[in-house]
Order: sequence, then C-alpha cells, then structure tokens
Amino acid sequence: MRRRLNMNASEKAQGLEISTKIASIVHLFKTHFPDAKADLRPWNNDPDTLEGVDPNSIDIGFHLPGWSPRFQGRSILVQIRFHKDPVDKTQKLIGVEITTFNHQGQAWRLSTVENWQLEGNYQPATDIAEKFKCFCRQVFELFDHNNRRFSL
Repeated sequence: MRRRLNMNASEKAQGLEISTKIASIVHLFKTHFPDAKADLRPWNNDPDTLEGVDPNSIDIGFHLPGWSPRFQGRSILVQIRFHKDPVDKTQKLIGVEITTFNHQGQAWRLSTVENWQLEGNYQPATDIAEKFKCFCRQVFELFDHNNRRFSL
C-alpha cells in the first residue's frame, strides 16, 4: 500500500504553530497581491501527482482573477521547502519556490534554493518580480527566527 504524502497546506495545518504560519504566508502574499485567491489544496491526490511531490514542503496555490500581462500568468504555486532532521524529527526552512502558470503551462519560476533569479520563457514586470522576492524574504523571516526548528 502506498503511503499518502501530505503536501497541500490544508493537510499540513494540523497544529496551532504551523496553522498560524500558513495563515501568515497567505496574509503576506495577499499584502503584495491583494486580488489573489488562496488555494490551500493546489495538488490533486492522484498517484501521478503524488509521485513528484516533496513531502517536506508546504504548497499553496494562488489564483488571479484573470490572466495578467504584468504577472505573465494566472495561477501561482508557492512551495515552502524544508529539510527534515532524521534524529529529532524537526524541520528547517531551506527555500521558497514560486512557479507561475499561463495557458501554455509554466511561464516562469523563482527559486531561493538556487540563485533568486527568475527563469522561464515569460517574465513578469520588474516591480512584480521584486514583490515576489520581498515576499520570499518575509517567508524566511517568518520561519527562521534564530534558525529555530519546528515540527510539521
């Protein structure tokens, strides 16, 4: 029997601390992008989807009211990635990945795990890209108070 992976934010929100952090992430995102609607269940729970999902991440989708030329997309996937310590079972934030999708699939991607550069065939407006980077820095601040570890 295949073990079900928890990666949707709605499935990760099982304790007060992590539920509060997920709510804070949504609030931070909506502070920068007020028209976005949060989706705490961005993944389908089918075998094909679950095959490539990181069980040590919190994934939140955001949807704009329509396609935006400034964003170069309509749907945004935010993945907050963690490293799980095998000894004490705590997790530490290692990065944020943001992927934006348009009608052709992935438009662009920003990863703090790599070099904080936007990659993709379609690029958002410069001010939008800077807002995404600011959002990522705020997520690090939210999770990384003195390298504090927590349980997911």
